Amino acid sequence: MEILIHNPLSRFLIQAFLIIACSRLVGLVARRMEQPMVIAEVTAGILLGPSLFGWLFPDTSAALFASDSLPLLKLVSEVGLIVFMFLIGLELDPKLLRGRGHASVIISHTSIVVPFGLGGLLALYLYPRLSDSSVPFSSFTLFMGVAMSITAFPVLARILTERRLLRTKVGALTITCAAVDDVTAWCILAFVVSIARATGLVGAVWTTVFAVAYIAGMLFVVRPFLVRLGERGSSKEGLSQDLVAVTLLLLIVSSWMTEMIGIHPLFGAFMLGAIMPNGTGFAQSLAEKLEDFAVVFLLPLFFAYSGLRTHIGLLNSADGWMMCGLIILVACLGKFGGSTVAARFTGQGWREASALGILMNTRGLMELIVLNLGLDLGIISPKLFTMMVLMALVTTFMTTPLLRWIYPPEELAKELADVPERTPLPTAAEVFTVLMCVSYERSGPGMVTLASALAGTGPEARRLYALRLIPPTDRGSFYLDQGPERQGAAALTPLLSRAKELGAEVRPLSFVSPKPSHDICNVADVKQADLVLLGWHKPILSQTVLGGTVYEVMRGAHTDVGVLIDRGLAAVRKLLVPFHGTLHDRAALALARRLAQQVGADVTILHVVKPKRRSDDTLGAQRTVDEVFEGEEGGALQKSKVLLKVVEHDSPADAALEEAKRGYDLVLVGVGPEWGLAQRRFGIRAEHVIQGCPTSLLVVRHHEPAAVSARATAPVPKVLPTPLAVEPDRS
Repeated sequence: MEILIHNPLSRFLIQAFLIIACSRLVGLVARRMEQPMVIAEVTAGILLGPSLFGWLFPDTSAALFASDSLPLLKLVSEVGLIVFMFLIGLELDPKLLRGRGHASVIISHTSIVVPFGLGGLLALYLYPRLSDSSVPFSSFTLFMGVAMSITAFPVLARILTERRLLRTKVGALTITCAAVDDVTAWCILAFVVSIARATGLVGAVWTTVFAVAYIAGMLFVVRPFLVRLGERGSSKEGLSQDLVAVTLLLLIVSSWMTEMIGIHPLFGAFMLGAIMPNGTGFAQSLAEKLEDFAVVFLLPLFFAYSGLRTHIGLLNSADGWMMCGLIILVACLGKFGGSTVAARFTGQGWREASALGILMNTRGLMELIVLNLGLDLGIISPKLFTMMVLMALVTTFMTTPLLRWIYPPEELAKELADVPERTPLPTAAEVFTVLMCVSYERSGPGMVTLASALAGTGPEARRLYALRLIPPTDRGSFYLDQGPERQGAAALTPLLSRAKELGAEVRPLSFVSPKPSHDICNVADVKQADLVLLGWHKPILSQTVLGGTVYEVMRGAHTDVGVLIDRGLAAVRKLLVPFHGTLHDRAALALARRLAQQVGADVTILHVVKPKRRSDDTLGAQRTVDEVFEGEEGGALQKSKVLLKVVEHDSPADAALEEAKRGYDLVLVGVGPEWGLAQRRFGIRAEHVIQGCPTSLLVVRHHEPAAVSARATAPVPKVLPTPLAVEPDRS
């Protein structure tokens, strides 16, 4: 070990490697549990500390994380905190603090006052047991009040985004209250730190005077300069390295000034970010340059440093764990209880009020920053620090599962898919609804061409929805400015342009989705879709087109699903339907019938039989086709040509490919192994029919046998609309 660690730099590099690697590994588990990354990073820090790594491998831990190496780790982590607090200030939109109404004022103030009061009462019990006379009781009480009042604004914004609540009523109200809480709590904490650092009453007064002067200077001198700087950074020259250097210099000066005043450099970093103008792209471009390095490299060092100071072994008695449980109980009672009751008092329903209380109880990173300040200042002991770290972990960890219980995916889908209808919705028998799920821009025009033909020509007879699901990113900043509507609009532009050419009205939907298959199925239920139309894309971990999200939607949707492999679909005039008699084939046949009825498309039904079994199979296919294509006299179906073509071939898939080469606009085929289209999540071989088909292809999956088409093959007068020709194979 001494060979590897021969100087401070070598030790620091090994420490950084272990910290980042462990954070990312634990992060894989956290993502599977739908937990924010902060949970993984805090847990990784605790695992590398004396609670586990130091307990299992004491000699190795002592060598890697020697006490004389911790000051360097602390210094670098504090630099990371300064940059991150600047980013938090950038993320804080001042517009959230203005004009949000009576409810947000009451809830935000209650969510500060109630936890602060309960924290003060808890301090009466904890002070004689976990502190000593060298710590002033007033400082201890004020600190406990602040620690109970913190809400993790960045973690909260991340959870709201991933749970698709940010654009809902409860999400908008919660993020407003959290922003107010964030500012208020940091102001109170600055006051507490100034009191703890002051040498007496005169020192406290001077600290307050200098703090007020600093804030005034930032608002009235530095902010106008930043406005001009932002205008220059938003020009066509963009954000140059000189502008980044100027901003970093201001960050250093601001942090240094608050340190000299006696507050903390973090307040200076947060203040500079908060006054940075975010009406232009300057702040966003700046964050993009700084965020990845700060979040991926510097911030985990802070979590690891916190973990090295967390000694779970100090809670070696029943009394210790009882006090830890009491802290967690008081923290939840104050933040969750106070916020929930206040929200209910302002007229929110119990579901919305409970969701808001759960979200406001999230602490995460901000709590750890506060706790480390308290430990550095000597206000709290290492034992109390450990208890409070566990409280921060528990209250953050419980947010996502409780929120999923209060706000199940079905309820979220109802809110997110609630697009006001411009015209009254016809009865279910008159309307045909298609939900188009757009993954890539290029798939949009072909999807709307097919959907418009399926749904019909009159707006009163169709409902077309274009759904764009945006995968969540690793970025933590600027979620409030990068709305899914803006990203979704860009991806849906080709589809909407094509819809305008066709004269079809399409209602766009877009939101962030960590589980696209679940959201597609939920939106389809909410909109009562007759068909879910998916665009083709090859899954990352599979060679099969019908794997991944497509497979999950096919398995989970409560309606028919079609996967369009678009190879330049511009019109739907000539259709080929390979037919083998399965329920999925019947569903493909029913869609072909609808296309024939709505747009007068000619339909060729290809029935493939084994050699020497031609007559019996042909008769069965004839009866099925007669049942599906019987319809009312008149209409577009009268003008279409329906042809049943029977061929002998050992391979139905190869026979379908040979026929598809004869010039069709679209091939409709039911999913199934007879066509080489088995549904499977993973696969190492691409589907032969999909890869070899020379024209556009629609793979159809039928929902359930009982529903064979109460819509598509409803009983009607038994009159064949056009003579059904049966053509033998001439090949």
